[in-house]
Amino acid sequence: MRIAICDDNLQELDRLSTLLDAYKRETKAAITYKSYSDGVSLLEDARKGSFDFLLLDVMMPLFNGMQIAHEVRAFDETIKIAFLTSSPEFAVESYSVEAFAYLLKPAAAENLFPILNKLLHAAQNTEEGLRIKLQNGFANLLFSRLAYVEVMNRTLCFYLTDGSVKELNAPLSDYEGTLLSRSEFIRVHRSFIVNLFQIQELRTTNILTYTGSTVPISRRLYAQVRKAYVDQLFTEKGMDAWRSF
Repeated sequence: MRIAICDDNLQELDRLSTLLDAYKRETKAAITYKSYSDGVSLLEDARKGSFDFLLLDVMMPLFNGMQIAHEVRAFDETIKIAFLTSSPEFAVESYSVEAFAYLLKPAAAENLFPILNKLLHAAQNTEEGLRIKLQNGFANLLFSRLAYVEVMNRTLCFYLTDGSVKELNAPLSDYEGTLLSRSEFIRVHRSFIVNLFQIQELRTTNILTYTGSTVPISRRLYAQVRKAYVDQLFTEKGMDAWRSF
């Protein structure tokens, strides 16, 4: 999950950064964050599809958090937004931009962490899938339809179960955190991440997917991949047996 924090108070930015670091240590969650002291810089990155969650201070000079949220909603209806403020007077207006949460300052673990938990749970269970940026816009790739991912130099290829491929210029690190936070995806090679449910046959040196593609397995990662694949098969059979009752 990719988070943007925006607050003109540098002490508050430090507080939020410390809280997010503590949350990452406690939960081992695959989250990244970036701090902004003004809304203009944040909007430039948000237009590129850089974030899943915005944490905005309402009261800022020139461009306040509510204005930022309205601008974001003009080009992105899915990103989650939460507001930080020392006054509850903007709570009603926050509904107009479908705010996910409204937090009073100073932020604390007991009110921020539950929100992060809900966001991660939604990200892991949503059928919206992985949001990627293409040359002509954005695409949502359903996790269940993503067979595997390959990186070749600066080209990232998403191979789908219908045989189609989505390509973009980006490092694998931009998406691996989101993919590997889900139990069905595993790294099998430094250049490949595979959906365990799309493995037709596991061999000692490679994988045959249901799309008919062959994906190499790193010798160093083979034991880990084999265990994950066997565990996944056991889970599937167990679920099928349960459904038969």
